[in-house]
Amino acid sequence: MDSLTGNKLSGVQKEELMDQVKQQVAVMLAQELIQKITEKCFKKCITKPGSSLDNSEQKCLSMCMDRYMDSFGLVSRTYATRLQREKGSL
Repeated sequence: MDSLTGNKLSGVQKEELMDQVKQQVAVMLAQELIQKITEKCFKKCITKPGSSLDNSEQKCLSMCMDRYMDSFGLVSRTYATRLQREKGSL
């Protein structure tokens, strides 16, 4: 990283830079998650696109999005737990 900035970064500056990168990655991942939910649930629930959603389509979309978010949350928590466990065993 130092070669990219042209000078040496202090420890605080490196931490700030890493925090910024982490925030950008988190935003990017959230956008990707929303894109995938939209894509998959639309394909599953909207069989005949029109100018409005009927009740069954609305219910299907809601349930699909809820399941997707629940699954994503479970996977995220499991992954975070695994990382913590591996970090502790080092």
